[in-house]
Amino acid sequence: MGLFNFFSKKKNKETLDNGLSKTKESFFGKISRAIAGKSKVDDEVLDNLEEVLITSDVGVDTTLEIIKRIEERVARDKYMNTSELNNILREEITNLLTENNTEDINGFEVPQDKKPYVILVVGVNGVGKTTTIGKLAYQFKEAGNKVYLGAADTFRAAAVEQISIWGERIGVPVVKQKMGSDPASVAFDTVKSAVANNADVVIIDTAGRLHNKVGLMNELTKIRNVIGKVIPNGPTEVMLVLDGSTGQNAFEQAKQFTAATDVTSMAITKLDGTAKGGVVIGISHEFKIPVKYIGLGEHKEDLQPFNRREFVNSLFGNNA
Repeated sequence: MGLFNFFSKKKNKETLDNGLSKTKESFFGKISRAIAGKSKVDDEVLDNLEEVLITSDVGVDTTLEIIKRIEERVARDKYMNTSELNNILREEITNLLTENNTEDINGFEVPQDKKPYVILVVGVNGVGKTTTIGKLAYQFKEAGNKVYLGAADTFRAAAVEQISIWGERIGVPVVKQKMGSDPASVAFDTVKSAVANNADVVIIDTAGRLHNKVGLMNELTKIRNVIGKVIPNGPTEVMLVLDGSTGQNAFEQAKQFTAATDVTSMAITKLDGTAKGGVVIGISHEFKIPVKYIGLGEHKEDLQPFNRREFVNSLFGNNA
């Protein structure tokens, strides 16, 4: 049984459909205008479609790959009706996500033989990093896990306060030190406490600074090293949180963080308030790193495991 099976499929679908509604409305409005007055998929339609995908924040490289695949299908089939375009796009985007190791997963699964399961969370300030940690901790706890949180973003009082509030709200302990403390020291104390108390899951917040990539790299390396002293080969996951509403800026953040540390998974937040949901497709394709979660609202239940087929179906309409 998967970790998040306590969510009903119906609620998940409704949350996903509502969360992607702005993206869907914008995306298909642009496609309708791109093919207006056209009966077949020709060069002009493909040029217009390319513009639609790029302006929907799918990303240039991913857009060019999608267009290339559609061109190949047009050449093979000789004639393709514009009414088929939605279904063709759906198929090719699903195929693209499948080929790039974005599996239909159920988020993080805690192995029974390797505890605690340590998740180091990275990302710039303002992307919803600490809120994502709180939501994730809630879901782990609801699934029956003993969870510890580490407030290793010691450079912002607001970050420590925010994660402490989440800890109180969902009833999980938060390990913290005074402002300006060494983040690696907080991480070390967190995993030591978690091991001593037989915790199942540890989630550690980190400072969200990008102005100095070398400094960021050194800091994250130090945190990873001290975790490894307590838990061999720890942390288990390094999850990068990105704000989907920032569009192309999310791509740039992903580039910088993946260059600074070994990111193993991603969470893309704030998709419910934006028409830029296409960024999920581009980031999945470009970085070949699993998107494990998407944020679709403010409530603690609104962090959802990313399922590529359900995402594409919701974006294109289940009956398209």
